Amino acid sequence: MLEASGINRIMLDNMVTGIILLDKEQAVQYVNTATEQLLGQSKRRLANQPFPSLISHTTLNLDILNDVLEHGQSFTDSEVTVVVDNKPAMVEFSATRILNKAEPLLLLELKPIDQQKKISQEVHQHVQQQAAKELVRGLAHEIKNPLGGLRGAAQLLDRELPDENLKEFTNIIIEQADRLRNLVDRLLGPQRLAERELRNIHSVLEKVRQLVELELPEGITIERDYDPSIPDFEIDHEQLQQAFLNIVKNAVQALKPRGEGHIQLVTRTAHQVNIAGQRYRLVAEIRIIDDGPGIPTELADTLFYPMVTGRDGGTGLGLSISQNLINQHKGRIDCASWPGHTEFVIHLPLRK
Repeated sequence: MLEASGINRIMLDNMVTGIILLDKEQAVQYVNTATEQLLGQSKRRLANQPFPSLISHTTLNLDILNDVLEHGQSFTDSEVTVVVDNKPAMVEFSATRILNKAEPLLLLELKPIDQQKKISQEVHQHVQQQAAKELVRGLAHEIKNPLGGLRGAAQLLDRELPDENLKEFTNIIIEQADRLRNLVDRLLGPQRLAERELRNIHSVLEKVRQLVELELPEGITIERDYDPSIPDFEIDHEQLQQAFLNIVKNAVQALKPRGEGHIQLVTRTAHQVNIAGQRYRLVAEIRIIDDGPGIPTELADTLFYPMVTGRDGGTGLGLSISQNLINQHKGRIDCASWPGHTEFVIHLPLRK
């Protein structure tokens, strides 16, 4: 393991950017303090470990490191997700070849961008969602008005038909009009004002678990890891039940093709959390985790938009509705996903 000397070590250890030196075999030769924090391991543990073996998942094709070592052309990517011990971090990633006594070394720089990226994403998502919501509402109202006329005409026709056999066709028109009206109502979102009362968040999660387990395929299990210290707070338990139920059902659908898997319901408290520009001293943190195939990367940025789905036969409304219901509780919902791990994190304010 290479050691930085005196002043260089002090400078490197005070940087917020993670610095890693790899030899030509891509084994770790040096890391600074920021890298220890980022990877959650000490210098001693990291010494001489192959760098690719430390990363359980990354959006970067690590073959690029071989190209940098071989050809000497530096590489930079402004947005790379790195997962270590199931903890994702978003970094600005750079790789540069340097020479040390004629031996090539690879200098990696990993600059965390999680916080600014989250803030930027939150603002961008809010603007996009508001635009999508207005578009959907406009379309929904345009569809709903002629549907009412269509259904009414079918009912009148039904009364005038002399042959009972012909009424089968008017019934089909009425049924399909009702189905489309229900779809439009779901697109428009909850129509009633929230009825808040002091409730325990675990009673909501337990109801969701019971409902899902009634039709849970064999081989799929739901595990609970609750923090009993979370106090009761004002919620609309029906709305939150629907929000959580949509997410857990999606997890079940993701695991179904494999015929086995685990879903975890985890609760904790978190401190000093920003939600939509407001800082909250204390929030309830609910994590819904599954070990399924992960969400396709092409859906990651539009996951909560209406009509976006990665599943055949899916309506793409579940997550959009969940986000709407969480937003009504002044909360926030985030998602991190990679193969073998999908995690939805919901923050609900307890104390401002």
